[in-house]
Amino acid sequence: MLNIGSHVSFGKDQLLGATKEAISYGANTFMFYTGAPTNTVRKDLEEKYINEALKLMEENNIDINHVICHAPYIVNLANREDETKYEFSVDFIRRELARCDELHVKQMVLHPGNAVKITKEQGLINIATAINTILDGTTNCRLLIETMAGKGTECGTTIDEIAFLIDNIVKKDQIGVCIDTCHLSDAGYDLKEFDKYLDEFDEKIGLSYIGCIHVNDSKNPIGSHKDRHANIGKGYIGFDTLLNVIYNERLKDISRILETPYIGETDEAKERLYAPYKYEIEMIKNKKYDENYFEKIRNDAYKK
Repeated sequence: MLNIGSHVSFGKDQLLGATKEAISYGANTFMFYTGAPTNTVRKDLEEKYINEALKLMEENNIDINHVICHAPYIVNLANREDETKYEFSVDFIRRELARCDELHVKQMVLHPGNAVKITKEQGLINIATAINTILDGTTNCRLLIETMAGKGTECGTTIDEIAFLIDNIVKKDQIGVCIDTCHLSDAGYDLKEFDKYLDEFDEKIGLSYIGCIHVNDSKNPIGSHKDRHANIGKGYIGFDTLLNVIYNERLKDISRILETPYIGETDEAKERLYAPYKYEIEMIKNKKYDENYFEKIRNDAYKK
């Protein structure tokens, strides 16, 4: 069975609201932040929402084991210039993993970090050191290192960099990788030859470490190192290439998560944004691209 969903909101109803949103898109999995991705402010989790969400998931064939959390992307484990900030980041990620345990979520995606004012090698060492401190046996959630586009001083851009991190992390059973299609293309990997990428990944790391795929088209050509997501079929990767990644049998049991942009409509100088996920998921399930789906999204929104 294809496990396909998107990023959803974790608002006032927390996991329950996130589950309802995912169901509205026709998804059978989803990804969420436990608070704003741009800060470390977090509200206490409410057990009633967790219990109601788990019941609703069961009723709608959503397996909690395929639901993904994402750590806020402002945390930087690669940089130890300010040791106090570094230690705060380590402690915060540990607490986010504990929140995942409370939510019954088994995997959390992490951007590895940026090697600011240091070499890439030292940044990778700092990340591995931080993760070894974080995975101290206090939580059960698996940490998925996300592949990055190579923008600026980002770490985790190549298979070799990811392999270095995996090799230097002690708790191998609690570490994994999230591959992002936009990031891979922007990093220079040709997704038209995705099996060659998987061959190299398998040789240097092992396919069993891949725990999630972020499915995004790219607004920029291969090797651009820009990291600008495009909607499915609206970028340089293309629908057919993405479809081949999504349905690759070597990764058939893991979650596919859309992080594509909301689409906009200008109305009297006010920008209105609409989620594309219901329509993109439908195209992926049908394996058929509809070049007019933006217009259908706008028309459906107007009818409401």
